[in-house]
Amino acid sequence: MSLRVRSTVVATAALLLGAVIAVPAAPAGAAGGSQAPVTRVIRGGETTRFRSPTGTAEVAPAVGPEAASSNGPVANRSLSSRAKATRAPIPLSGISAANTAITSGSPQASFSGIDHHQQRLDLAGGNQWSLEPPDQALCVGGGHVVEAVNNAVAVYDTNGNLEKIDSLNHFFNYPVEINRTTGQAGPKQTTDPTCLYDPSTGSFFLTILTYDADTGGNPLPSGHNTLDTAVSTPNDPVNGAWTITHIDATDDGSGGTPSHPGCPCIGDYPHIGVDANGYYITTNEYPWFTDGFVGAQIYAMSKVALASGATAVTVAQFDTSTAAPGGHPGFTVWPAQSPRTSDYDVRANGTEYFLSTNAAVEAQGANGTERSSDLLTWSLTNTAAIATAPAAVVLRVVASTVGTYAVPIPAEQKVGPTPLADCLNVTACAKAVSGTPDKFKETERPLDSLDARMQQVTYAGSKLYGSHGTAVDVGSSTFAVAQRTGVAWYVTQPTTATNGNLSTSVLRQGRIASAGNNLLMPALGVRADGSAAIGITLAGVDHYPSPAYIDISAAGTVGSVKVIVNGAGPEDGFSGYRIFGDRPRWGDYGASAVDASGRLWVANEWIGQSCTFAQYAAAPLGQCGGTRTALANWSTRITRIG
Repeated sequence: MSLRVRSTVVATAALLLGAVIAVPAAPAGAAGGSQAPVTRVIRGGETTRFRSPTGTAEVAPAVGPEAASSNGPVANRSLSSRAKATRAPIPLSGISAANTAITSGSPQASFSGIDHHQQRLDLAGGNQWSLEPPDQALCVGGGHVVEAVNNAVAVYDTNGNLEKIDSLNHFFNYPVEINRTTGQAGPKQTTDPTCLYDPSTGSFFLTILTYDADTGGNPLPSGHNTLDTAVSTPNDPVNGAWTITHIDATDDGSGGTPSHPGCPCIGDYPHIGVDANGYYITTNEYPWFTDGFVGAQIYAMSKVALASGATAVTVAQFDTSTAAPGGHPGFTVWPAQSPRTSDYDVRANGTEYFLSTNAAVEAQGANGTERSSDLLTWSLTNTAAIATAPAAVVLRVVASTVGTYAVPIPAEQKVGPTPLADCLNVTACAKAVSGTPDKFKETERPLDSLDARMQQVTYAGSKLYGSHGTAVDVGSSTFAVAQRTGVAWYVTQPTTATNGNLSTSVLRQGRIASAGNNLLMPALGVRADGSAAIGITLAGVDHYPSPAYIDISAAGTVGSVKVIVNGAGPEDGFSGYRIFGDRPRWGDYGASAVDASGRLWVANEWIGQSCTFAQYAAAPLGQCGGTRTALANWSTRITRIG
């Protein structure tokens, strides 16, 4: 399963870490459909603000060593990725793709975003977990660029100058993640940031997942967790107040939530979208303490109510556990964002669209093939009623046939220095960073490629755009044909009738691949003229993890893979080493955004540093001159590509 991982040293409860999760197959002949939404009123109106980049509003005890803490899984689950990570050897996938050239990009602007050293040591007095992966959020508007990662949030001007930065816990009015003096975790643990700029209200929306934790950072037996959304003052994310709303996602019948099988559950992997009327959050719902997958949840609420700072907001929740064709659950049902107000679909009294795929185990069941040729389009209609009669909003789904895609394999990366691995292979050094000797021989590992779930979705010019990772077979005169991780992308045209009935047609689609290399975590953004760009991380035999992008013309012509800046070294984070769990995490998503001038921005994870073991071992241990920490070396990059 895919997990956002935090690093500590004391062994925590083996939360869903062990047996492969078994998902029951759907009943034969089950029809796709949806239950009526459950509505409830949630609390809002709580306020917060950014602090100064150099100041602190928190108690800041001395920064403790990594050995003051433990290794525990948290969120971002994926049954397929976990299974794939243990499989070898890797045969061809049978999904062929042409080799795409790699060239140098020419972005209009590019600057460093939050990196792991900053996230771990520079915020909250150092009272932060070491986290992998960053899970990058990006939104742009009003002359500001907002980036959020696990677990920090920053605002830049459009030239890349830092305006404000904060820990997610502090920004959402929670105590620190972990007190590094006592070694005790805080009562609230935050993860999975995602954000957008809404052109109609002029506000930034930032949503995270938060769960209640014990002093070891493990979820409490109640399993209580919330989807927290902060909404900025219009066009002023820096100095203005943000208002916060909390949705209980436990779904065990407590706190006004519906009672779902196997719950208490976690509202994992939240992502967001808007139309003219509503704000939409979708999650993947997993039981906290038993094996299984419930289905994607869709939360719909009034955008205006959130932006106004209302103290009470009515939410309609749709459970897709049997809603997909064949009675299967929806999985990563990603809501669409629109860069301009003119892009909103006002048919059927307001319509919001979503896209999803169904190759993953969650969508197919335990006996699935992890391959599919289905693209699912979802709609919510009558969204103009969302503020006054949210139960009248209607969910529909249709399936379209597309080219075959499959869960991708772990992504090979270029061989280079891995000083953390070297450290773990030396007893004294291993004790210093993990609190115990490492019984394994640690070596560089391939990166997690996730599980072919849908990534960022845009609705613009009456068309839906989306992309996701897929297994591909690609070769060239230099590299023999081999299975790699590539990108599948789509442009579709949904049609909503006056009565709300949904149909769709696939206008364009394609696969993008690079011989010897992998294209990770695509995030597709769309310009006003219908052209698009996909931000990715490029990693492979001859490339350290590097931020890159791919242009797609309005006619569907795909350009080269354009490298923004070359990665400096391999991923060398704790999650990839066997003592910490043996699954090298990479971002579960990148991000793209379009500003008011129509310029397209992308944000990607990469590796921006490299050092030798001798440099790593020098005091302070593992920091390599302030470029990394003892346990991780990820960086992020924000780029305007025009």
